[in-house]
Amino acid sequence: MSAAAVQSRLETQQIAIYLVAIGLGGAWGWVSPTAGGLLESAVTPVLAALIYTIFLKVPLVSLGKAATDKRFLGALLAANFIAVPLLVWGLFQWAPSNAAVRLGILLVLLTPCVDYVVVFTHLGQGDSRRVLAATPVLLVVQFLLLPPYLWLFLGANAADLLRPGPFVEAFLWFIVTPLVLAWLTELWAKRHASGKRVITAMGWGPVPLMGLTLFLVFGAAVPRILGEFDNVLGALPIYVAYVILAPLIGLFVARLFALDAGAGRALVFSAGTRNSLVVLPLALAAPLGGGLVAAVVVTQTLVELVAELAYVRVVPALVSGKK
Repeated sequence: MSAAAVQSRLETQQIAIYLVAIGLGGAWGWVSPTAGGLLESAVTPVLAALIYTIFLKVPLVSLGKAATDKRFLGALLAANFIAVPLLVWGLFQWAPSNAAVRLGILLVLLTPCVDYVVVFTHLGQGDSRRVLAATPVLLVVQFLLLPPYLWLFLGANAADLLRPGPFVEAFLWFIVTPLVLAWLTELWAKRHASGKRVITAMGWGPVPLMGLTLFLVFGAAVPRILGEFDNVLGALPIYVAYVILAPLIGLFVARLFALDAGAGRALVFSAGTRNSLVVLPLALAAPLGGGLVAAVVVTQTLVELVAELAYVRVVPALVSGKK
């Protein structure tokens, strides 16, 4: 079977593959909680490999044009740093009183995703080039705005809980490294037929690598959540409400800025997808119950990843038109 045929078969069956991966990962975490740390350590390289395969699908020469799209960038910033924080403020009124739980909710909901949002945008027929081009801006702006937002939500000492290291590390792992490797692969493909064959062969990579990522994340998260189940339960309704309401905010902003269908879908995915894998190290380093803060963060990851499977089907219909 050719690489193109394999890719087509995988993309046709992707939702079923992802659901199986989630089920197997959750079962693994349930029966083997001590393996959570090992699975968690594998998430970063696997996710980096996944993003590399997506970058190969997006011609890098087109990123420069996408990066200068001021209308999309303005819509992206307005959705993620004005409209979404207002939504979070409303939902936060129902947050439990536990300080660690409240911090975890804010850490994950106030930070837009800069890694696998590119993957899901691509799968949901959105313009992944625009999302990719905007990731450095999203990362810098969220790093600058997260301390004042935490101060507004939690009080004057909240900003002391943050360190820049995890953001820089995530940017290097999830954006710079895959991007450079994809660029080198494209140069190779321009000069040698073997490089073209590699790019063609890697076309089937996103679906199985996304399945592996889901397996690892769920396998690592289940033990942590079970250990703090009573505490994280209070955050669950907030996360469910968020994944339902955030795409509607993205749709509203997309129409307000008159974005085309591809850009509109990309904006909806960005509004609905949060930066859990990047803020997890921040959560673990939190001085007030880092383990509980981390459990609250990964609970959002589980809710979100299930929601993303629905987004992939719903968003193209919600934002109709040609990509």
